[in-house]
Amino acid sequence: QVQLVDSGGGSVQAGGSLRLSCAAPGRAFTSYGMGWFRQAPGKEREFVAAVSWGGGYTSYADSVKGRFTVSRDNAKNMVYLQMNSLKSEDTAVYYCAAGASLGAVVAGAVQYWGQGTQVTVSS
Repeated sequence: QVQLVDSGGGSVQAGGSLRLSCAAPGRAFTSYGMGWFRQAPGKEREFVAAVSWGGGYTSYADSVKGRFTVSRDNAKNMVYLQMNSLKSEDTAVYYCAAGASLGAVVAGAVQYWGQGTQVTVSS
């Protein structure tokens, strides 16, 4: 069992930055690919970014490439999503996710979810 605790959301103006954090206490952390999804009002949850077990490989949705950076610190059992050049269409609840691998997370095969953190971008 992996518990994920998301934090770092907030309100920001377009063009600004935020960094989301996901804490995943437990020795099994390095066994999982990790990532982020988001869900805007009235829309389905969508993939945003993922990072491999060791942090060496990443994958991004086209809509965030070049603006968002996903990373992990296995010594601290933490995953991060650095979001720059934010746009109003980035407004959503963001969820940390854990799966068997980076590929599994990208495919939506998520085993554990965080509780979500709200990101609001005003134009």
